[in-house]
Amino acid sequence: MGSLRDVIVLVGPSLEPWRCSRFEWRSDSISAIDRDEPALALERGSLVVIPGLYNSHTHMGDSCFPDGATGLTLEQGFFRPEGFKYRRLASISRAEHLPHVVNHLRYMARTGTVGHIDFREQGPPGSELLREASRVTGVESVILGQFSGVPFDDATLAANDAPLPEAARREAEAILAAADGFSESTMNDLTDRAWREIRELTQKSGKLRAIHCLENAGYRDVSLARAGRGDLARAIDLYDPHLIVHMTVANDAEIALLASSGKTAALNPRANANLGLPLPPVRALMESGANLLLGTDNGLLNSPNLFAELDFTYKLAKSQFGDAVRPDPLAILRMATANIQGVLGNDHPGRLERGLPATFVVLDFNQPHLRATEHIPASIVTRVTPEDVLATFRMGKPLFQAEGFSSAVIP
Repeated sequence: MGSLRDVIVLVGPSLEPWRCSRFEWRSDSISAIDRDEPALALERGSLVVIPGLYNSHTHMGDSCFPDGATGLTLEQGFFRPEGFKYRRLASISRAEHLPHVVNHLRYMARTGTVGHIDFREQGPPGSELLREASRVTGVESVILGQFSGVPFDDATLAANDAPLPEAARREAEAILAAADGFSESTMNDLTDRAWREIRELTQKSGKLRAIHCLENAGYRDVSLARAGRGDLARAIDLYDPHLIVHMTVANDAEIALLASSGKTAALNPRANANLGLPLPPVRALMESGANLLLGTDNGLLNSPNLFAELDFTYKLAKSQFGDAVRPDPLAILRMATANIQGVLGNDHPGRLERGLPATFVVLDFNQPHLRATEHIPASIVTRVTPEDVLATFRMGKPLFQAEGFSSAVIP
């Protein structure tokens, strides 16, 4: 059991801030949230409790090469087989690799992240390595495995009518045995028949499906040349993904298609900017009503710090809305909290209510840059740094606790 007294808690799916006389958890669940009054501003410092953050698009496998793709294009850095990422991953041993991933997951916990959705390269062994790192750290890794290599040559992909080779089918089955689902870099990596087969395999095993779409115009253009329609339309029709990543160059028709499909999209604005790509149309995507998440993308591009992603996304969205009012900062914060339920289901509510999982982050708003805030949600999104995180809990268990935090907990 643990208890915090006289704290601010962001309560329910709307994340409304309340001053609470008691926030308590027993075992893996929240046992009490005693609300006193709404609290938008602080006259004095306070602890602030928010839902645990979910990073909805990562590639933790390449976190051991920070900034290694500096100066490289998307294709030079990240496309198989000769991209920087894949060449470096092939050169590192498991014994060298695992500690890097473990340390980066611990950093995620240090920055308030309780779980992430990872597009994991290197076939079944890659998924198994990340699963071990997740066990060591307690950070939840939702692992989406990827083929170790592209199963088709360029001519076969251009013809777009071949089924999965038997070796690839066996690898897909092994990936699904080791991982929580399947991912690929783009729809252009497989034929239409192969995508239908992957969809069938994942449906039979009850696993998740995800795909990168519209990261740059080439994704759409190649798909149009091969299949007569863009990569997003192909993905929704053939593959039926639970999660679509990027939407960086999505046009109005594609945004409307995403919204009408009911699919969830994970945005990665810092990664797009780092690669010199266009910034995603956050305003249009928000106005469409689509369920939106945030991710930090490749470890070699960005630190997996969601507070940095929240800040960047909020200010990008404000620029695109073009006024002082929109968006509500809580709408951005929900992209890293409550919106996760749309992909991972009811056991990942991403919000704080009595009886729900005790998965939360304690922030120190006694710090000079936070203690007199006039707008708590805006300060969470734009001013909180990793140093302001006092504790990160997942299912009632601490993933991270700053020195001295236990003195704030009443057993």
